[in-house]
Amino acid sequence: MIFITALMDNLAGQPHLAVEHGLSLLVAYEGRRVLFDCGRGPAFLENARRLGISLEELDAVVLSHSHYDHALGFRDFVRAGLRVPVLYTGAGFWEPKYSRQEDTFADRSCGFDRAFLETHRICHREIRDTEQIFPGMWLVTAFSRNVPFETIPEKFVRKTEAGFLPDNFGDEVCLVLEAEGGLVMVVGCSHPGIVNMVNGVAARLGKPVRAIFGGTHLCDAGPRRMECTLDLMAAAGVETLGFSHCSGETVEQLVKADSRFRGCYLGSGDRIFLPGNPK
Repeated sequence: MIFITALMDNLAGQPHLAVEHGLSLLVAYEGRRVLFDCGRGPAFLENARRLGISLEELDAVVLSHSHYDHALGFRDFVRAGLRVPVLYTGAGFWEPKYSRQEDTFADRSCGFDRAFLETHRICHREIRDTEQIFPGMWLVTAFSRNVPFETIPEKFVRKTEAGFLPDNFGDEVCLVLEAEGGLVMVVGCSHPGIVNMVNGVAARLGKPVRAIFGGTHLCDAGPRRMECTLDLMAAAGVETLGFSHCSGETVEQLVKADSRFRGCYLGSGDRIFLPGNPK
């Protein structure tokens, strides 16, 4: 079985839990427990405690990209004395990231650096393409950009030695699980474009994606882009869409009204159970 629990989201699945603009999902699969993203602060830890979920014995932590609302809470995870065998990130994770509004820049970075990991003796692995981290479980990054309408807003920039450059989100990583009838994708914000990501995962692993959970950054997309996205998801064989976090209420309602999909929303405290990989 696959168990996915939302430890943090923008909305509450249960009224006694905290919410924030952030994402943290606990994924349990074939005896492995992987924490996917850590929200923006310590609130996801308190949510886990209130749910009776221990974060003491994890097999890995994955940070989908270095924006604060997904990665900043990792500092609190470490400072709470919790241990993890390995932290996975994508390439370019350490580049400072900003949101530009005319002449001002808002820092969107993760809030820690390599020195923080060294101080706390954290094993760090950088994913650059596709890597199987456990049986039936992969991390995938370095997505090709082939869908014309999946553009990244110009406000997102990264600071480099050459100055501020458009952020192509080369550090974005998704978690992929082998399941009954295909693959399950767990995503953070899908900045490279959710269609690009689905196509890339299916091509590399040779199986169709059947379900997607997490953020898709469609909150600022126009109606046409949302419609095209759902059409291409259906054409690719996706059956379950669990768009949450930065996906936006409009696309959530479109999914619920679309008979081609099973739609769900994982707010803080919500959990979903899926058939795992049949042996």
